[in-house]
Amino acid sequence: MPSRKPVHTKRETCRACEAAELELVLSLGETALANAFLRSEREFATESRYPLDVHVCRRCSLVQLVDVIAPEVLFREYLYVTGTSETMREHNHAYAAAVVELLRLGERDLVVEVASNDGSLLKCFRAHGVRTLGVEPALNIAERASAEGIETVPEFFDAASAGRIRAAHGPAEAVVANNVLAHVDEPVEFLRAAGSLLAASGLVIVEVPWLRELVERLEYDTVYHEHLSYFSAGSLMRLCEEAGLRIRRIDRVSVHGGSLRMYAAPESEQPDHASEVRALAEEEDAAGLGSSERLREFTAAVEGNRAALLELLRGLKRDGASLAGYGAPAKGNTLLQYCGIGPELLPYTVDRNPLKIGLFTPGSHIPVLPVETLLERRPDYVLILAWNFAEEIMRQQVEYARLGGRFVLPLPVPRVV
Repeated sequence: MPSRKPVHTKRETCRACEAAELELVLSLGETALANAFLRSEREFATESRYPLDVHVCRRCSLVQLVDVIAPEVLFREYLYVTGTSETMREHNHAYAAAVVELLRLGERDLVVEVASNDGSLLKCFRAHGVRTLGVEPALNIAERASAEGIETVPEFFDAASAGRIRAAHGPAEAVVANNVLAHVDEPVEFLRAAGSLLAASGLVIVEVPWLRELVERLEYDTVYHEHLSYFSAGSLMRLCEEAGLRIRRIDRVSVHGGSLRMYAAPESEQPDHASEVRALAEEEDAAGLGSSERLREFTAAVEGNRAALLELLRGLKRDGASLAGYGAPAKGNTLLQYCGIGPELLPYTVDRNPLKIGLFTPGSHIPVLPVETLLERRPDYVLILAWNFAEEIMRQQVEYARLGGRFVLPLPVPRVV
């Protein structure tokens, strides 16, 4: 019998520079996988948990996890879909329009999206008449996208799959990868494979949560096992150099609590990083981003946030208030587990994603119910776990607020709004 790949392995060297100089800066404890929702209470006792520890490389300053969960475990069946959020729909329309204008894409040009999820972004490109192809390893999500007319390859992306795609479909003017570079254990190889798909004039376009926003806005719930790396402009530059790419442009975008959108070209077309990109990296260095000292300050603030959030929620409960949550995002599951919030404080949370309704949150075991439950039960306070969509959520729940409901935002300072 062939041996099975281990579910959990541990790196000893940096995934960017291979240095064995990794320093622990934040431990969030033994944590269940953020998207491993449970189907029944019978599964609680056998739930797997893994260390969720953040390290920084003392040589290249890449912030990263060393505990690696096999991608087949994390991504072959997935419950997150991008199409359920109004904010993401607006973001995708603007994103596609910006890329089409920048590259002057036409009907003969190909856009390949890696980790294309349900095809929401590619639909926006297709609306501009551009050819599209998705690459999505989650079989259930890939099938859904294909059924909606977005051709999708149900594979993990690597050099071999890039070669097959180029042979079958030709070179791409844009290889787009949103919130996936952080998911791969070998980001240099990923970027190299993306570059191999490009036409001479093409760009690799990557969106990642920005480490500076994570640290300065205390977004520690962005840390979960899927997110193996946490990027700055400086670390993106170093990764691209190893992959034979140079960064032509970086945009700051507000999505997911603050992200960077990187546009990279082959070194043969772009001999050096743009001066604006180097200036942004210098700003990061001046702010101490990625230094052990700054990250230790971040850790102390995270511990303070946990204490303050628990004090707020427990105080509301002591005063006789009823509580509920809004959202069942992966980030929320990190926050719930790290803070030790379970059904005794938060009897349920609600979500718009039908794939999560009726399940229990990993680790904290809170039932996920339909959004309509808020108006049916009318809890006094709702903790917004999907805080990156807080404005959208509060706008949608104006009737709940009119009837006296209040919202709690957990980060960066727990507060009632």
